[in-house]
Amino acid sequence: MTLQIGSTAPDFEAETTEGRMRFHDWIGDSWCVLFSHPKDFTPVCTTELGYMAKIKPEFDRRNVKIIGFSVDPVGNHARWAEDIGETQGHKPNYPMIGDPELEISKLYGMLPASTSGTSDGRTPADNQTVRNVFVIGPDKKIKLILVYPMTTGRNFDEVLRVIDSLQLTAKHRVATPVNWKQGEDVIIAGSVSNDEAKQLYPEGWREPKPYIRIVPQPGS
Repeated sequence: MTLQIGSTAPDFEAETTEGRMRFHDWIGDSWCVLFSHPKDFTPVCTTELGYMAKIKPEFDRRNVKIIGFSVDPVGNHARWAEDIGETQGHKPNYPMIGDPELEISKLYGMLPASTSGTSDGRTPADNQTVRNVFVIGPDKKIKLILVYPMTTGRNFDEVLRVIDSLQLTAKHRVATPVNWKQGEDVIIAGSVSNDEAKQLYPEGWREPKPYIRIVPQPGS
């Protein structure tokens, strides 16, 4: 399956470190970040899981649920969590999905559908493509897909920044410019005519070019 922005995030049932769950039911009316790992007890992923635990309150504040994913069984996740807490100072405080049959990895296109066998005996290099970040909206549509190599730790501060943009632009007819951060000026969406823009922004806007209409962030 080829997943793209706008695709419905595939639903599934799975065992997690917090019990069995149905993914769409677990998301409910929240946003969600699903981030995957090629193998338990890998060094870069250990740092990522610890950092996500540290900044979980930032996701909570945005009504975003976070959930980790690794091809290994849930029992391995529990042992790994101890190492994460010991080395990173923060133990996972969110569920971790187990995928020993590789079904979800294939469902989300992170491993080829032709992949056979189970997670047992597979190395991190065998699963190196299981390094994705999916941001999923309350409508269960995929809003962002990031894919990272095994040797590069992910920037979850950037994921928070993108979520701020996604949530703002879902509510208001604007877009966010390069390197935008919460509270900075935004761009009136191209789908908004000037007549509509005058109703939305009666105080006007800055227009360095007719197609670039800059206004303060709505609600800021």
